[in-house]
Amino acid sequence: MTGASESTPVAAPVPVFNLANALTALRLALVPVFMVLVVVSEMSRPGWQVVACLTFVFASLTDFVDGWIARRFALITSVGKVADPIADKALTGAALLLLSWYGDLPWWVTGVILARELGITALRFWVIRHGVIAASRGGKLKTALQIAAIVWYLWPMPAGLAAVGGWIMAAAVLVTVLTGFDYIARAVRLRRPAGG
Repeated sequence: MTGASESTPVAAPVPVFNLANALTALRLALVPVFMVLVVVSEMSRPGWQVVACLTFVFASLTDFVDGWIARRFALITSVGKVADPIADKALTGAALLLLSWYGDLPWWVTGVILARELGITALRFWVIRHGVIAASRGGKLKTALQIAAIVWYLWPMPAGLAAVGGWIMAAAVLVTVLTGFDYIARAVRLRRPAGG
């Protein structure tokens, strides 16, 4: 009996200070840097717009990389689960608010997306004791469309191409709303008592 218990492997605790969490922290730290660059660009100075856009792209890429590292090397922590969505929403939210502030994006678009993002983030925390709502394919498509649309708006596009950003953002808003309803349904199922 004792031998069996001694041979059972015990998983080592995952350190909070790891590469995945460091990338999440970097993304969060880049948010104010990105905001300053957009303000300096005033969305009318192409050189600064390019720098702001590239900063946003780099910060967005850390979201994909930190998740892959956390899963690949078993570096998932409670801190990471909380910090990662906060960093994502902070980056996207800052970009949307600034785009609306400078008149490049209607305020209602920013309002709809932020309401959905904040609502679903709160929903994730509400059900976290019952289980984790993993990102669906629709959720990943939503993120990709939002990033693509924001990048399109940030980059100093020629007049003919600039209009394409509106269509990408329209698709992003549609997928954002639809996946929001999907997450609500999944959360309700997760909270529902077994056999109830």
